[in-house]
Amino acid sequence: MIGPVDSSKVPRFAGPATFARLPRLDEVERADIAVVGVPFDTGVSYRPGARFAPAAVREASRLLRPYHPGLDVSPFESAQVVDAGDIVCNPFNIGKAITEISEQATELLNTGAKLVTIGGDHTIALPLLRAIASKHGPVALLHFDAHLDTWDTYFGEPYTHGTPFRRAVEEGILDTSALSHVGTRGPLYGRADLTEDARLGFGIVTSADVMRRGVDEVVAALRERIGDRPLYVSIDIDVLDPAHAPGTGTPEAGGMTSRELLEILRGLAGTNLVSADVVEVAPAYDHADITSIAASHVAYDLVSLLAMGVGK
Repeated sequence: MIGPVDSSKVPRFAGPATFARLPRLDEVERADIAVVGVPFDTGVSYRPGARFAPAAVREASRLLRPYHPGLDVSPFESAQVVDAGDIVCNPFNIGKAITEISEQATELLNTGAKLVTIGGDHTIALPLLRAIASKHGPVALLHFDAHLDTWDTYFGEPYTHGTPFRRAVEEGILDTSALSHVGTRGPLYGRADLTEDARLGFGIVTSADVMRRGVDEVVAALRERIGDRPLYVSIDIDVLDPAHAPGTGTPEAGGMTSRELLEILRGLAGTNLVSADVVEVAPAYDHADITSIAASHVAYDLVSLLAMGVGK
């Protein structure tokens, strides 16, 4: 395995900013896990800027270290993890961008790597799920977000950051017996938003549920719903309260803490996780890199979970 640059020889603030200072894809013979950016935010409905997230999260990841005590794993020893650079897609045409993201993600998956993708806005989840489903069939989805993201259209547009999971259900690429939102909160346009979401097959664990029920009970319920199905995890950083993630496009008060999110993720150890994404970091609205740091740790936990499954 080729791991991160040795920080005792090269200071963490020096050298190229790959994720966790890992090798690039072209520097290794193979990759078990590829961290890849998608700098795309044409699908946002409020504050733009998530196109700059892959670079910001890579910078914030410089302080990550090679041993994860919470999961008792050294992910960069258990698996060959690489930074695969960025998927390049059309910033002016959402339809073309979705096709390009799906095609390039499929190419990476065909190398045998599992993906941890750093968005970008949540529009990118649809093409990523298309690529994942082409390999695994319909997958279970665990969706962390303040919002449902199951709108039908917005201003008549079917492909935005608020519609990816409705489209994914319609396309048959999600296992509708194993769909969950976690961390939702805030005002909606009407009760129909919830009834439509339930009709699509989603269960909901609100941020208030996490607070009242606690991490362990929530994890147990999620694991029962997921079972042993191939699992995709999609994390909108706005699932966190703005105190923990101010740098995002559609912030909502009353969110989860970064500790709660990380502990729920760690509770997924042993599930059949196949790939994941972290989206909607908007660095221009961040303070002291709070949001980028949170996202880098979330991505690190996802990499660690995937590394635990390598070779099994």
